[in-house]
Amino acid sequence: MSQALSSYSLSSVYCQSSDGLKLHVRVIGPADAATLPVLCLPGLTRTTDDFDVLATALANDASAPRRVISVDYRGRGLSDYDRDPAKYAVPIEAGDVVAVAESLGISKAIMVGTSRGGIIAMLLAMTKPDLLAGVVLNDVGPALEMSGLLRIKGYIGDRTFPANWDVAARRLRALFGQNFPNLTDEDWMAWARRAFREVDGKLQRTYDSKLSGAFDGIDRAKPPPPAWKLFDAMKNVPLMVIHGGRSDLLSDQGVKDMQARRPDLDVVEVADQGHAPLLAEAPTIERIAAFCVRCDDQP
Repeated sequence: MSQALSSYSLSSVYCQSSDGLKLHVRVIGPADAATLPVLCLPGLTRTTDDFDVLATALANDASAPRRVISVDYRGRGLSDYDRDPAKYAVPIEAGDVVAVAESLGISKAIMVGTSRGGIIAMLLAMTKPDLLAGVVLNDVGPALEMSGLLRIKGYIGDRTFPANWDVAARRLRALFGQNFPNLTDEDWMAWARRAFREVDGKLQRTYDSKLSGAFDGIDRAKPPPPAWKLFDAMKNVPLMVIHGGRSDLLSDQGVKDMQARRPDLDVVEVADQGHAPLLAEAPTIERIAAFCVRCDDQP
């Protein structure tokens, strides 16, 4: 992908949810771009920081610069926490994404959804179809593996905090290292800086610990049913799936099942990463940029 020097810098903007919470978003790129904007939707406990490399690359693409907006859902990052943890739910968060789009004057966008963000994008295909110009599902689909769900359930409710940044990086490597074997010490420290923040000299997670309630119903004996109805709602928009070759949430068979229903599905395999691919390597970014151009060309 051809890139110009980084002429656009990330900036923070705050929008309001329908029930009055302050929602933080990161914005980069030309507001008057001739290309479609991109809405980046992070995973369950993740924040806008996960998309900084991708967003900067797309915004500064010399051949097709575009506006990129990354969203902190309620209870994550710099957005307000909700007093009612029952509102940490996909339908509510999808409504927050719509509120952000409306606040920023976005009537149609390409969605890049990591994990939970992909589920939100699929739901929007049903509830707000005119908003979607294309969807990139990052290591998520209508059928999820129980092993990955149980792993997430195991760490999301952890109430202990690392004593310092080095401990935080080591803890993350212990938790995710087998799925990301090629990351360096520097990479793990960068991950720690995205997963924690320092408040009054102590490290805290960048999400409300009450989010763990979203996984109370996850039980090995009762796996969630596949959400093919949501997947099929995207039939009229270009679709890409990025699959971590070491993923324990989206299986190889899950990708094949999606391809069977969508023969035009654009699949990107990231062989040396698990759930979820980091979207920070040049080959992956180039494929996403090319997909976005194809979305621009759709009638």
